[in-house]
Amino acid sequence: MKRHITSVVTLAMAAFCMHAVAGADTQAASTAEVEKSGEKHTMAYAPVNQTIDREILPKLDFFFEKLLAEKEAIALDGVQAFHGEDKFLPGKIAIGLSYLLLNTPEDSPEFDRYLEGYRQIADMTIDDRNETWGIYYYVSALNRLREAGLLERAVTPDTLEKLKKKTDWRQFVDQEDYSLLDLPTNYYGVAFSIARLRHLLGWEDKSGSEKLLSKMMDHYRQYSGEYGFSDETEGEGRFDRYSVLLIGEICQRFIETGMEVTPQMKEWLRNAVDVVLVRLNQDGYGFSYGRSIGAYGDTAFLEVLSAAAYLDVLTPEEKDMAYAFAARATQRYVDFWYDEGMKSVNLWDKGRKTDDYRGKHRILGENFSLSHQLIYTANLWNDIGYEDEVPSESFDAWLETLPKSTLTWFSRGEYDRALVTYRDGNHIISLPLINGGKSQHMNNPYFPIPFANGMLEGTPDEDYPQLLPRFTLADGDELIAAAFIRDIETTRDGDSFTVTYHQEELDRLGKSRPIEDDRLSVETKYVLSRGKITRTDTYRPGEALEVDNVELEFASFSEDATLEGNAVTFDNGEVTEFTVSGLDSCEIHKVDGKLPYQSPVGPFATLITCETGDMTLDKPLELSWSIQYRP
Repeated sequence: MKRHITSVVTLAMAAFCMHAVAGADTQAASTAEVEKSGEKHTMAYAPVNQTIDREILPKLDFFFEKLLAEKEAIALDGVQAFHGEDKFLPGKIAIGLSYLLLNTPEDSPEFDRYLEGYRQIADMTIDDRNETWGIYYYVSALNRLREAGLLERAVTPDTLEKLKKKTDWRQFVDQEDYSLLDLPTNYYGVAFSIARLRHLLGWEDKSGSEKLLSKMMDHYRQYSGEYGFSDETEGEGRFDRYSVLLIGEICQRFIETGMEVTPQMKEWLRNAVDVVLVRLNQDGYGFSYGRSIGAYGDTAFLEVLSAAAYLDVLTPEEKDMAYAFAARATQRYVDFWYDEGMKSVNLWDKGRKTDDYRGKHRILGENFSLSHQLIYTANLWNDIGYEDEVPSESFDAWLETLPKSTLTWFSRGEYDRALVTYRDGNHIISLPLINGGKSQHMNNPYFPIPFANGMLEGTPDEDYPQLLPRFTLADGDELIAAAFIRDIETTRDGDSFTVTYHQEELDRLGKSRPIEDDRLSVETKYVLSRGKITRTDTYRPGEALEVDNVELEFASFSEDATLEGNAVTFDNGEVTEFTVSGLDSCEIHKVDGKLPYQSPVGPFATLITCETGDMTLDKPLELSWSIQYRP
């Protein structure tokens, strides 16, 4: 592990001085482009490791001092951290604070302070709840300290002895067949990583890690299919952020523990790279659909790209471009996700919303885990020669060479699962044709609708009918066209990209998993073109169907809306027009971020609701909407 020469205190002072000189315009100047004398200029981004040294490590120093001062009464933005609800917290603290030791020279005046403080905090948290990911983070931190020759000095013998018993993968793995105990499939990687690190720490033999590795790889092969993307469920077809990220995480665990990455793993990693590369952008943001996105959507790109660069899965040019993106995403964390007023990352306030399981009760741990992802990926770039490297000035020009439209297959068979990517200027539009599966199919971040960071978003764990009609039948059942997609086809015509598919059954809501309901079928057509997206649905009833209501909503960041018929124009914002046909009436509501109209990146300003009242549906019904936006 590379030990940096500059002390954290020195870095904190340097960061303070830089901000003092820059003044209040620092964050405003962090946007990717500014206009000067009628010409477009791209801001210069600092090398990734320098942003880590100047911005991230001083933030960890702040949390270190706060923990020592307030101990288990520590609160961030009014939220008590130690309340038992954050089941990963001790491990996240251990990995986050380990970087203060690993990045401070032993002859620095701060080193002994960090060493003594690390021991105190480890003793303080040893009996607190710590599960799964928290266990992984803890043993990873301990192994890093061992490699640096610091383990016995950083953790007292009594606490280390307790950790040997408490940090065990057997807590969440069935000992009979090595299956997970009611956890998503990505936890195979967590269990394997813990077992492998415990072996390196000398706490167990290698048999457990070998069995878990075999189980993990067998599961990956079984449910990733011919395209190499991991199904988040056991065959239900939920392909989201983690389906792309997981192989990057697995490869990183191999790198971390000195194992050789296989050719098959590199092939899977390249598949993930191909998804990520066509989605790179000037602003450093990542996934915009599915669960656990926001800041973690950005760092997912960092994890995939750094592992791929380290393993030479990228070409030399792709490495340079991936590094240029990493500089932007790292800076985005500093300028956007971290809130100086809160002294914390902000995933929850000022109109932002994340998944309930990652609620604000985890505020302290989220600061540590995100810092860890930023630092460990930066270290991989350092290890392959990018330390102090200025990001390529040709990044923006390279983005212009990427394909305008891409279809990525996740699975084909009874149902099709795929991702459409459409590039229009700096708008990266995602059309995920995936099944939310258990617990997620009804939530609009999984709907087969377009997403684009800061322009078209969903709301985590919310089911309002964002851009997807919801039918309420006379018997009270609710149906949406979400889960049973078949026969995806695409065509290109210049800058226009057309996507068609059909569903013989709609998704009946109300249960954890999608329920097929064949009382309605639908044929769907999307046309994505420069500055415009159009969706047209043709619904067909199996027989005459009594319908109480059909609803459609569009929560938008745009403002100053005017309604004429079923056409809405906006005077402010990226979206300039929203038009609906096939529904009786539309209304405009000013919501200004009122629940549930929030997104991972901030509050929606305006809500458009459209509906048709009760009717007998005995012939095909065509519903259509179009969105025009500033390309």
